[in-house]
Amino acid sequence: MTVREILKMGDPRLLRVAEPVTEFDTPAMRALIDDMFDTMHAANGAGLAAPQIGVNLQLVIFGFKQNLRYPEAPQVPETVLINPVLTPLSDAMEEGFEGCLSVPGLRGSVPRHTRLRYEGVDQHGQPIRREVDGFHARVVQHEVDHLLGILYPARIRDFSKFGFTSVMFPELDPHDDD
Repeated sequence: MTVREILKMGDPRLLRVAEPVTEFDTPAMRALIDDMFDTMHAANGAGLAAPQIGVNLQLVIFGFKQNLRYPEAPQVPETVLINPVLTPLSDAMEEGFEGCLSVPGLRGSVPRHTRLRYEGVDQHGQPIRREVDGFHARVVQHEVDHLLGILYPARIRDFSKFGFTSVMFPELDPHDDD
């Protein structure tokens, strides 16, 4: 098990646009994906993008059965998504509170598309195409933003809905501030 350091907001590597993945199912890619899942699980994350651990590739992972940081969220299947493309399936947007492992201790209300299709490939280079909504759609959009060098605070419209998790949501996991 290798838990990698998660870069924090302010690190310029989080602001880069990630490079496409061109080699799949290699020992290095398998090790990277294993490390990403180990890192995400150790931090109780809902997802993780390769740029968050300093790897400038279009690779995100996400999914959980239950998550301490989002106790009300429905299950999201564990997924490896490489070179993703998102297509909104409607113009409907919904505000929802998000946190980020690269922005520890804070939450903010972010508008996201309610329904979308994501396409890309898995770790073996096999095509993935899913239509999703709700929290699943929110997680995918959040993670893919990392590949574009965007952290969620840049998407916040109303900064009265942005603050410390421990103040705004004291009932949540006390380790969310880590």
